Amino acid sequence: MRTTDVISWRSLSELRAAVECPYYDLVPKGMKENLAFRRKLIELARESDEYARELWIMCSRDVLFTINAFMYTYDPRKKDCPVLPFITYPFQDIAILEVTDAVGDHDVLAEKSRDMGATWLYLYVITWHFLFREYQTFLCVSRKEDLVDKPADPDSLFWKVDFMLENLPWFLRPAYTRTRMHYHNEQNGSTIDGSSTTGDVGRGGRRTAIFLDEFASVEDGYAILQATQHNTNCRMFNSTPKGTNNAFYDMTLTDIARLRFHWSNHPEKARGLYTGKDGKLDILDREYPFEPDYEFVLDGKLRSPWYDLQCKRAAHPMEIAQELDIDYLGSAAQFFDPVVIERCIRRDARLPYAEGDLRYDRSLHPREFRPGRGRGDSRLRLWINLTGSGNPPEGVYTAACDVAQGTGASNSVLVVYNNRTREKVAEYANPNLRPDLFGQYAVAVCRWFHDAFLVWEANGPGRIFGQAVTDAGYRKIYWKEKNEKSIASRYTDIPGFFATTESKTVLLGDYRRALDSGEYINRSREALEECLQYIFLPNGAVVHSSSTREEDPSGARESHGDRVVADALAWKAAKRAYKTVEPEKVVLPGSLISRMLERRRAEKARSRFW
Repeated sequence: MRTTDVISWRSLSELRAAVECPYYDLVPKGMKENLAFRRKLIELARESDEYARELWIMCSRDVLFTINAFMYTYDPRKKDCPVLPFITYPFQDIAILEVTDAVGDHDVLAEKSRDMGATWLYLYVITWHFLFREYQTFLCVSRKEDLVDKPADPDSLFWKVDFMLENLPWFLRPAYTRTRMHYHNEQNGSTIDGSSTTGDVGRGGRRTAIFLDEFASVEDGYAILQATQHNTNCRMFNSTPKGTNNAFYDMTLTDIARLRFHWSNHPEKARGLYTGKDGKLDILDREYPFEPDYEFVLDGKLRSPWYDLQCKRAAHPMEIAQELDIDYLGSAAQFFDPVVIERCIRRDARLPYAEGDLRYDRSLHPREFRPGRGRGDSRLRLWINLTGSGNPPEGVYTAACDVAQGTGASNSVLVVYNNRTREKVAEYANPNLRPDLFGQYAVAVCRWFHDAFLVWEANGPGRIFGQAVTDAGYRKIYWKEKNEKSIASRYTDIPGFFATTESKTVLLGDYRRALDSGEYINRSREALEECLQYIFLPNGAVVHSSSTREEDPSGARESHGDRVVADALAWKAAKRAYKTVEPEKVVLPGSLISRMLERRRAEKARSRFW
């Protein structure tokens, strides 16, 4: 994955050479000087057609010169003068050149804080190609048709293109046709079309590039990825984060060329930039005149007076995560508190003491733990020291399983919890093990851990898993309760935990509390990090962020929150392990209960003869 921002990408001079920007250095950057420069160029063009022609040639060779010398932007917040010359910052130069380099060649993605000008930058590049390159064809897409082309709305994409073209000097503005959702350059044959985000957007056409604006908000994101993949070599993705439950987030996990428009790259927003953690302040912009009593926030993030003000104005931290921090997890309604999870990782997470696999015989009794040499034979991770005989130390253990189909799309997970030390001591994850074979493996592990109490989620493939467990004759298992809500509930003869939307929310909520209180000490960093991917849905349900996606393009071995479910089940079962067999009630002879039971037995015996 390539990430491009003002700090971490190749030098601006290399980028200029890649796309040939020989005239950009001529353009002054100060507002007054830039306006004077623009005025002088227009005057020279009026005096000489030859000079106007030379300026056209210069612009055709240098995108940054064109934008900084002749293009304008619109900002209605500037009450005195909302129409402004567009003068790029260094981070915008890099982005423009990277996008220009991508056109017709490869996909590019911009993840951004709000109000960083990313949409304008994409449209400047598209418009520049429309003006100066022959037979280029672009498609601009947004989630609603009015956001693409609504003539009176500055928020629409084509309003911005209209604004750019109308404010160009005459010698740069070509003869073009403008109709609903369409531009056609009559001089070079290039076109720009618009579309809303339907699943079939762009299907059947061929494009130089397709611009997909605010793609995280698109409902049919995965269908659009499929529809556009073979229509163009260059898809331009642009969005602020909106959680992890969308196609835009999944594209950030690929090897796509990636631009990062973080607010701290903006010189005005970054004035007074500072950071700090654990009471230690680090002022990065030492020239900023802070007030003596300025209230610094030392939370480890990059901050500035501008950022601090936005935090005070925001109604909820999720708003800052989404609009400013480029924080995909924080921009969703997270179920687990990130602060608690970070504390648990620092306090509890450890590298495993041993990794390998458990060997067992045909009767599913353990034979030996064999340390592994690689990923395939090192799936069982241990946070305990084995005894001299190669077995776990004596103790009371609970094992819990989240069962997958075994097709490689998500993991089947087994965890083991030590009831006495309150820590997870083992974890096993395998995406390719069939549910019946996983059930046999779980029985062997439970026997190895001194007949651990076993629980699993019985929905879906859990039924096959449960059948394998009972067929093996293992009976120290979790039996379904008649009433999960009742404290005095009795158990059925159905093995396993059956999850409903309500019971799973309660299950995860109880586990969340146990992590916070330290009653469940989780040694696995991966398991703790998976907690951050659980979100609230609008209906109040708690799910892993990938579970509601139309498709999952992430491929095999991707985490889907399986460790979290197993951990939560382990905590639930550990509290109930002593109830696996209900104690036999002692009835004293001659008591009222004894006489009532004797009467019922007699009535039942008489009823057999009728």
